Amino acid sequence: MLNYNSPIKDQKEYSEIKISEVEPTLKLNLRGKKRDFITKIGKELSIIPPSDPNTSSGNEKFNILWLSPDEWLLYSNDKIDLKNTTLLEEKLFNEVSKSKIGSIANVTDHWIMLNVNGKNTFDLLSTGCPFNFNNFKNSKNAVTQTLINHIDVILHNKDLNNLNLFVRRSFSNHLWSWLNDSSRFF
Repeated sequence: MLNYNSPIKDQKEYSEIKISEVEPTLKLNLRGKKRDFITKIGKELSIIPPSDPNTSSGNEKFNILWLSPDEWLLYSNDKIDLKNTTLLEEKLFNEVSKSKIGSIANVTDHWIMLNVNGKNTFDLLSTGCPFNFNNFKNSKNAVTQTLINHIDVILHNKDLNNLNLFVRRSFSNHLWSWLNDSSRFF
């Protein structure tokens, strides 16, 4: 990652809904099945990747989202510090990919992270999403992959009515427009 140019440079606030892009954060795709893989990731990040479907684990620096039995999305809680990011990525690559126990791929430029919070967050998402949010909205640190307005997204329920939404860069402006247009009706 040499340069990060955000496609969304805005923040919107409506009645009981606030939508904003989260500053550029490190995002790594982690893949592996072996016990050594889990051990190395846990040792380097001080977080064990979750093994239960649709869950996450985290600490003050990172969150790891379960995507499949052998795939996770790691993202940082803080804005990218290129020096430390490169060091972490290289260390994980050397420990995991070079030793052939898994793979590490930097997907920072691939995913845009939006934060949606407020009392009407799940009402808004329900208008364009087939997913049933009844249990999800009350489950802190829950994760799901779904569609919103025909766009693939990953949702991470951070807290009550506060979630991080990951969308592919190529669809981010379209989803941003839909979220803003739909939020006006709440």
